[in-house]
Amino acid sequence: MSASSTARTVVVTGAASGIGRATACLFAARGARVVATDVNSDGLADLEAGLSSAAGAIRIVHGDVSDPADARRMIETAAREFGAVDVLVANAGIIPLGDVLETSPGAWDEVMAVDGRGMFLTCKYALSHMIPAGAGAIVCVSSISGLAGQRRQAAYGPAKFVATGLTKHLAVECAPYGIRVNAVAPGTILTERVARLKDEPGGPEYLESMAAAHPLGRLGTANEVAEVIGFLASDAASFVTGAVVPVDGGYLAQ
Repeated sequence: MSASSTARTVVVTGAASGIGRATACLFAARGARVVATDVNSDGLADLEAGLSSAAGAIRIVHGDVSDPADARRMIETAAREFGAVDVLVANAGIIPLGDVLETSPGAWDEVMAVDGRGMFLTCKYALSHMIPAGAGAIVCVSSISGLAGQRRQAAYGPAKFVATGLTKHLAVECAPYGIRVNAVAPGTILTERVARLKDEPGGPEYLESMAAAHPLGRLGTANEVAEVIGFLASDAASFVTGAVVPVDGGYLAQ
């Protein structure tokens, strides 16, 4: 499963924007057959139009990873359209901010449904194809908040600990089948949503403080995270499983 293989079928959840979009574009440019999924149908349509001339084929699936029927449909689309599920990038997630007093039970349930349950479901259904095939790679998108405590992330942080834990447990469970399961743990990434903060009250100050919190002195880009995801999914990482790789400008090294 080399980085440039044209034979792979890759499912990327949360592909309409940010890290998911960059990852879908990276795999498509390298000739992979990509199934891009999201709840954001407009973003998916824009992605599909942008990749119309890419080396690999693309299919889009509008759906919610937290819904079992939708999650299964995402994976089954890859199997039906392209005959295999070689790689899953379990990226879909939401990022509510708030301390424990601000966070409602409903907000907790919502982030756990998308970031936790959704990741579990897409991994589960992808593995139902990978295990019989005796091969496959999963890359979960965790966060620095899934490895260390952060302020005002009373729901999001624990949800990303679910991503980290799921990665490690599935890596051990699936190793006998030749399936590798890894994760990336991004720091603060300059996604479309983060970029909009510069126009919001307090946003410029927040962005400045977050850049300073990373030893490299800046925020990361979605493409930088996508490159690490591409590596973990490739044969170049054939002896790597159960790893949670920080892509954080040195944040966790402090």
